Amino acid sequence: MDEFVVYILYSKQFHKNYTGYTSNLIERFKSHNYYGTKGYTIKYRPWEVIHVEFFSSKAEALKREKYLKMGAGREFIKNIISNL
Repeated sequence: MDEFVVYILYSKQFHKNYTGYTSNLIERFKSHNYYGTKGYTIKYRPWEVIHVEFFSSKAEALKREKYLKMGAGREFIKNIISNL
């Protein structure tokens, strides 16, 4: 059975956050921090994982990721960051 993870990354150095989903958090994290050669996240390395949520379906994970990228979800993320 596949498991999907919605994650929030934070770059202390640049005060940026990134929200995504994956079925393999460890490899995805390595991609954001080390292996990736293009995209938003390479500009703000290093990243740390500040929040994860687990889902049993891709559809649930995508729904949560979308929510976190909208108004109320952004507030949720701001609260996490302010408590770091």
